[in-house]
Amino acid sequence: MSYPVALALTVATEVPVYTAALAAAAGSPPLRTAGVAVMVNLVTHPPLWWFLRHVPGGAYWPAFAAAEAAVLLVEGALLARALRLRGPAPYAASAAANAVSVLAGFLLL
Repeated sequence: MSYPVALALTVATEVPVYTAALAAAAGSPPLRTAGVAVMVNLVTHPPLWWFLRHVPGGAYWPAFAAAEAAVLLVEGALLARALRLRGPAPYAASAAANAVSVLAGFLLL
């Protein structure tokens, strides 16, 4: 999968999850939440893609799991800060959104 396709897939699958989850759980305005969701993906996706492209084959899956966990934490923290949220909602939304995009990527491969 090319990088532009991977980024588009990530944004297309994660932004609706973030928007729905955070609007419901935290009362975050949907349009603002969607914009912040795009921003966090533009921050985390390029380094994730670069890192995973440089992992040797035998170490890929452990590195993938660790990198996705790091992305979850970074995106949760960025969402919390940008949307002024406290508690677990931005991290739970990040876990759900990233799970959906990973699953979508696996299904397309």
